[in-house]
Amino acid sequence: MLSTQPIGVFDSGYGGLTVFKSIARLLPQYDYVYLGDNMRAPYGNRSFKTIHQYTWECVQLMFDMGCPLVILACNTASAKALRTIQQQDLQHQHPGKRVLGVIRPTAEVIGNCTQTKQIGVLGTKGTVQSGSYLLEIEKFFPDVKVYQQACPLWVPLIENGEYDKPGADYFVKQYLDQVMAQCAGIDTLLLACTHYPVLEQKIKAYLPASIKVVAQGDIVAQSLADYLHRHPEMEQRLTKNGQQQFFTTTDDTSDFDHHASIFYSEPVKSSYLQVK
Repeated sequence: MLSTQPIGVFDSGYGGLTVFKSIARLLPQYDYVYLGDNMRAPYGNRSFKTIHQYTWECVQLMFDMGCPLVILACNTASAKALRTIQQQDLQHQHPGKRVLGVIRPTAEVIGNCTQTKQIGVLGTKGTVQSGSYLLEIEKFFPDVKVYQQACPLWVPLIENGEYDKPGADYFVKQYLDQVMAQCAGIDTLLLACTHYPVLEQKIKAYLPASIKVVAQGDIVAQSLADYLHRHPEMEQRLTKNGQQQFFTTTDDTSDFDHHASIFYSEPVKSSYLQVK
């Protein structure tokens, strides 16, 4: 592994695979390592301190595997850990490495999707409580009003394979009703959790066709392409053999592979990686 310098893609579980899928499709030439911290997922209801600890531990594992650049393909980790990692951890321990998130790239473009200037943000409890989307969207689109809705049961439903069962419909409709009740003018809903695209068809079924549902995969992929173009010193470090490796912190790799293949839309074969 150390002979290669892949791009690392991290998530607390499977959701980051929806982003990785878009990245690998747009930039297939690079080597990649995906790591899901399934043993400790979900992150959504954990404290800032715990999420930072878990995320930083996994980022360092990816550094050890040769990754000079890691993408936090997880909104909760991006909201609660990224700033500390960028401003403190990297400077003190790995000044030559870079860690990027998914919130800022999304905030930079989401305002272009709305006609009414009213956006709903669907996320985990941790992402919503952090207020990260309120702050970031305000920077780029001060005239856009953002309404947030935590959907704490969606990730457990997805992670446990219940996303396509009839029982999931009740909880999908419940949270959609709650966010739409905040403002009748909402015309754009952001899926601010990388797990949620798995529910996208159910979500759209309970919404008028006029409401746009926005997932983050293609947004983050294009942002990464732009980043590498603007930072040739990083781009030139990355190896380009088109290789992909998948790791999980749970020792039941067969279970991970089964679920991961649903998120990635291709068969996945993973290896177990023990967290320090």
